[in-house]
Amino acid sequence: MARGPDGAGQAQGFSLKDQLFNARSIGDLASEYAVLPGFDAARFQTDALAGLASRGLLERLDWLADCVEAQLPTRFPEMAEALEAAMPPVLDPGQSDDDFGRFIHAVPGILAVRHGLEDHRDRALDLLEAATQRFSMEFYIRPFLNRWPDETLARLDRWTGHDNYHVRRLVSEGTRPRLPWAANIDLDPLVPVRLLDALHADPTRYVTRSVANHLNDLTRHAPDVVVTRLGAWAHEARQDRRELDWMTRHALRTAVKRGEAGALALLGYRQDAAIRARLDLSPDPVAIGTALTLAVTLVADEDLPVLVDYRIVFHRPNGRSGEKVFKLKTARLAAGVPLTLSKTHQLKRGASTFTLHPGPHRVIVQVNGQDLAEATVELV
Repeated sequence: MARGPDGAGQAQGFSLKDQLFNARSIGDLASEYAVLPGFDAARFQTDALAGLASRGLLERLDWLADCVEAQLPTRFPEMAEALEAAMPPVLDPGQSDDDFGRFIHAVPGILAVRHGLEDHRDRALDLLEAATQRFSMEFYIRPFLNRWPDETLARLDRWTGHDNYHVRRLVSEGTRPRLPWAANIDLDPLVPVRLLDALHADPTRYVTRSVANHLNDLTRHAPDVVVTRLGAWAHEARQDRRELDWMTRHALRTAVKRGEAGALALLGYRQDAAIRARLDLSPDPVAIGTALTLAVTLVADEDLPVLVDYRIVFHRPNGRSGEKVFKLKTARLAAGVPLTLSKTHQLKRGASTFTLHPGPHRVIVQVNGQDLAEATVELV
């Protein structure tokens, strides 16, 4: 899988940009724009294909927009009208998740920013409203939030009640503090919380996942605000309880890894409980490319739920260590009864996200956010 828009980190032999932009997808786009009077679909297809090879994924989007724009009216109102006329049908309204659309349909968003941002704000936002029902406009709403924050937020307020769930999702996704691949926004990260208040009870998982991801971003800035909002939503009981429980776990996943007390308490995990832990690692030493087995034994003086993670502090030849948190298990302890949890951790050679080096590696067991046991293993 690709890690980013330039295709870095993809499995060998796989090119995301070539899968998304190729003769077939460009041909589909040409057919869509062929409905416009005077649009030369063959010329567009020839020009677009000729410029793909030297460009990365996001550069290809800009290139497609260049090729489309070359045959559109130059005045933005007429350009927007043409873009809307060439749009394919809206994504299936009968679905409720995993319907992101096709990257080739990002063109209206790119042109909305290029030609509508300064002098045609409202018409450009109308275009984004239509376009996001074919492909998410989360990247392209953000320049409008930076240039016209109050006016764009007013539009987003209205969109929280839109009858199309893709437009509702745009409200949450487009205002995320840390949206992957996207430009930063200058907005105070607490301002969009009012939008999430309106969206949290949405009936579609596509929207509620975005709300949860948005809150997860926000835990980096204001974890207490996130915990407070989730607690308030539970009290309001407007969302299905099981869905809200899922949203809560998903929204607090990063805060839990950091051991944030409020997040753990909301999920029912106490940090003040007396829990004893032992960690055993085998084999030691362990070869890179094989597996390390962790055995964690826990015992407490009372019945209570536990959330168990472990951190590996990686040895680096330059002396600068790095660490990563891994999930182990959620369980329930019975008073005085030892519980042993085990995990086989693969020590992959040549992983795409980090490189293992020979040397001492610390493993730390974290229970309900507290470090309770530690051991060191030698990687060879």
